[in-house]
Amino acid sequence: MGGAESESPMQKWGKWLGVAVGAVVFAIALYSLRREFATYNVRQVRSAVRFLHPIFIVRGALFAIGAYAALIVYDVLALRYIKSALPVRRTAFISFIAFAFSNALGFPLLLGGGLRYRLYNAAGLSSADIALTIAFSTVTFWLGVLSVAGGTLLFAPSGPAAVFGIPLSIVQPLGVLLLLVVAAYLLLCAYYRRPIRIVGWEFLPPTGRVALAQVVISAIDWLLVAAVLWSVIPLPPEQLTFSLVVGAFVLAQVAGLVSHVPGGLGVFEFTFVALLSSYAEPTQLLGAVIVFRIIYYLFPLALALVLLGANEIARGGSKLARFTRFATGWGPGASPAIFSLTTFIGGMILLFSSATPEVHTRLRYIGNLVPLAVIESSHFVASLTGAALLILAYGLGRRLDAAYYLTVIALPVGIVTSLLKGWDYEAAVGLAVILVTLIPARRHFYRRASLTAEFLSPQWLLMTFTVLALSGWLGFFAYKNVAYSSDLWWQFALRGDAPRFLRALVGVSVGVGLVALHRLLRPVAVKPQAPDAIALERVEPIVRASPDTLSYLALLGDKSLLFSADGTAFVMYGVEGGSFIAMGDPIGSPRHRKDLAWEFRALADRHGASTVFYQVRKHNLPLYLDMGLSLLKLGEEGRVPLREFNLDGGSRKRLRRVVRVVEAGGGRFDMCHGAEIDAILPQLKAVSDEWLAARGTREKGFSLGFWNERYLRSTAIAVVRRGEEIVAFANLWEGAENDEITVDLMRYTANAPEGTMEYLFVQSMLWGKEAGFHHFNLGMAPLSGLENRQLAPIWNRIGALLYKHTENFYNFQGLRGFKEKFDPVWEPRYLASRGGLALPRILTNVSALVSRGLRGVISK
Repeated sequence: MGGAESESPMQKWGKWLGVAVGAVVFAIALYSLRREFATYNVRQVRSAVRFLHPIFIVRGALFAIGAYAALIVYDVLALRYIKSALPVRRTAFISFIAFAFSNALGFPLLLGGGLRYRLYNAAGLSSADIALTIAFSTVTFWLGVLSVAGGTLLFAPSGPAAVFGIPLSIVQPLGVLLLLVVAAYLLLCAYYRRPIRIVGWEFLPPTGRVALAQVVISAIDWLLVAAVLWSVIPLPPEQLTFSLVVGAFVLAQVAGLVSHVPGGLGVFEFTFVALLSSYAEPTQLLGAVIVFRIIYYLFPLALALVLLGANEIARGGSKLARFTRFATGWGPGASPAIFSLTTFIGGMILLFSSATPEVHTRLRYIGNLVPLAVIESSHFVASLTGAALLILAYGLGRRLDAAYYLTVIALPVGIVTSLLKGWDYEAAVGLAVILVTLIPARRHFYRRASLTAEFLSPQWLLMTFTVLALSGWLGFFAYKNVAYSSDLWWQFALRGDAPRFLRALVGVSVGVGLVALHRLLRPVAVKPQAPDAIALERVEPIVRASPDTLSYLALLGDKSLLFSADGTAFVMYGVEGGSFIAMGDPIGSPRHRKDLAWEFRALADRHGASTVFYQVRKHNLPLYLDMGLSLLKLGEEGRVPLREFNLDGGSRKRLRRVVRVVEAGGGRFDMCHGAEIDAILPQLKAVSDEWLAARGTREKGFSLGFWNERYLRSTAIAVVRRGEEIVAFANLWEGAENDEITVDLMRYTANAPEGTMEYLFVQSMLWGKEAGFHHFNLGMAPLSGLENRQLAPIWNRIGALLYKHTENFYNFQGLRGFKEKFDPVWEPRYLASRGGLALPRILTNVSALVSRGLRGVISK
C-alpha cells in the first residue's frame, strides 16, 4: 500500500484561488471605503447609529419578522413539493434556525445546507428528500433575485438608471430579460411534467401553482429585506425612494455573494454606499447598513442561540422540557455549528470594540474606579481574546473538548476586559449570552484531541483574515486624524485610544503570526504505512475482544492502523486516489470510537484527502452525520439467528438433501483451530491455488480476506474432507461475547461433491449454534435493498438498476439468492463520505483498494 496521496493540484489550487480572490476583493473594498469616507470620521458614523429614532428601528424589526416568515414559507413549499408530512411548527423552527445561521455567515446561497441537513435528518427525512428541499429553496432564492431585480428595472426604470448610470433604453430591456427567465420557469413547471436530470439527480419540476408560489414568496422576501434597510435610513421617502434602495440593495447583495468574502463584509457596504452616495450622506448610509446587519442578522442569530440554550437546559422530564424538545427537535447535529458561529462573532465583537474609540463618559466612569494600568492591560487582553475566539470557534465546529474548555475560559475574560477597558456593556452582554448557552452544551464536544493538530480550512482562514483586516481598517479609520509619531507607542493616558489600538494591533498580529508559524513549522504528517509484526501483535487482543467480527480484517496486514492514545481502540484504513478509506467503524473501547473517527478525519484533512468510512453499521450513522459526511447505502448484510436455526420443517428440505448428498459422496465436516491449522496449511494452499486458477482471477483485499498464513492461523477454519483429502474450506471470524461468527475466505476444488459449499455453511451454522454463538454472518450482498425511486439519489438508482440488470456479469441477485436459503435477517451497510460529484471518484478509489488496483476493478 502506498503513502497518502494529496488532493489533485487543480483542487488544491482551486481552493486557494478562491481564498486569494476573496482576499483581493475584500482589500479593494476596504481601500474604496477609505476613499469614500476620506472626509468623514468614525464619530459621525457612530452618531448616525446612536441617534437613530427608535421608530425607524421598530419599523425595521417588523419588516425583518415578515422577511423571516417568508423564508419559513420557502421550506413549507419545499416540503409540500416532496410530499413530506412534517408538522409546520417543526418546519418553522428548523427553517428559522438554518436561515439565521446562513444569513449570519453571509452565505444565503448555502441556505444553511449542512445545518439544515442535520436538522431535517433528525426529523426523519431521507438524504434524497433533504437534498431536494435545499435545492428547491435555492431555486426559490434566485427566483426572488430575478423577479425583484427585473421588476425594479422594468417598472421603476428611472431610479435604477440614475443609480447605475445605465441609459433607460438598456435598463428596461434588461428588466424584461430577467422577468422572461422567471416566466420560462413558470411555463416549464406548468406544462412540462417529465423528469429532469441535472448533475446526477432526477426530479419532476414542481406544479405550476407551486412554482407561482415560489416566485411570489421569494419576491416578497426580497422586498421585505430591502425594506428593513430602507426603513432605517433617516431620510424622507421623497428624497430616497424605495425603488432606489431596492435596486442598490439587490446589486450590493449579489456583489457580496460573488465576491466570496464571508458575509460580504466591506463589499456590500461599499457597493450600497457608493450607489446611493449622491442621494444621502455616506455616514447615514453606512450607519443604516450597520443597524440593518444588527436587526436582520444578529438579532435572529441571538434568538436562535437562546432557543439552543433552552433546548440544552430543558433536557429533564418536566413539561417545559418536553415542550422545548417538541418545539425545537434539534441538538447534537446543530449545536457545534451554531456555537462555532456565535463564538466567531464574539471574537469579532471584541476586536471591533477594541479598534474603535471608547465612549468618553464611560471611560471617565471606569477611570474613577480602576487604575489606568488596568484599563490599558484590559484593552490589550480583550484584543488577544478576540483573536483567540476566532481560532477556538473552528475547534468548536470540530467538537474538540479542548476548544470548549478554552472558550468557556476565554468568554469570561472577554466579558471582564470589555467592562474594564471602557465599560463596554453591550459587548459584555453579547459574550455573556454566548457563554450562558454554551456551558450546558458540554456533551456535544467530546473529541479529546489537540487543538493544534487541527488544520484550519482555507475558508476559515479567509474568514479570520477578513475580520482581522476589517478590525485594523476600523482602527486606522477611527484615528486617521491622529498624527503618527514613534512616541505614540509609549503614550499611556485615559484618552489614549489610538496608542492602545496600535499596541493591541501589534499584539494580535504577533499572536496570530506565531500561531501561523507554528502551523508552518510543525513536522510533516507521516505517510501511512502497512503495520509491522509488532503492530499486528498489538492489534490482535483488541480484535479478539471485539464483538464486531469485521475487525479480523486488521490481521491481514494490508491496512494501516490508527490507534487510540491508550491503545485500546483502532481504525484500519487504506489510501487510494486522494481518499483515506476506513474499513468499517472504529474498533475497540466504546469511549474512544468517536474520538478516533474524528482523529481519522483530521488525518485525512492534513493530507488534503477525502474522508471515507466503508461498510459502516446503522447504529453509528449519527456520528458520521455529525462529521458532515453523506451516506450511501451499499447493500445489506445477512445474519442468521442461530438459536432458531435447524434443519427441521418443509422450508429446510433442500438443505437436508444437500447434507445427505455430500455425506453419501464421502464428504465430512471438521472445524480446526490453532495447531490443527498448521498441519493442514499445505493442503489449504493447494485448494486455494486451484480455485484461483480455475476462475482466472487473483486475490482481492482490503474488505475481503486473501491467502495469508499468519492471518489464517488467527481464525477458525471449517473444512470439508473427502476421505483424507480436503476439498473445500472457509475461515471463520469468532466475535467476542459469542455475538456472531462470520465466514470470510471460501475455496473449493473440482473434486468437491455437488452442494459442498452449502453443506459447509449448514455445518458451520450448526457448529456455531452448539458453541453458543448468537448469529452467523453471511457477509454483505452488494447493491441489494437499494430503491429505484424517482426521488432517490442517482447513485442509489444506478445501484438498483445494476442489481436488477447485470446478473449475467456480476451475479448480484444470485449471491443474495444463495444466502436467502438460510433465512437471514438483512441489515444495511453504508458508505460515509463526501457526496455529490465527488462520489464516483470515491467509489472508484474503494473499488481499487478492494481489487488491488484499477486493473482488478475491470477484470476478475
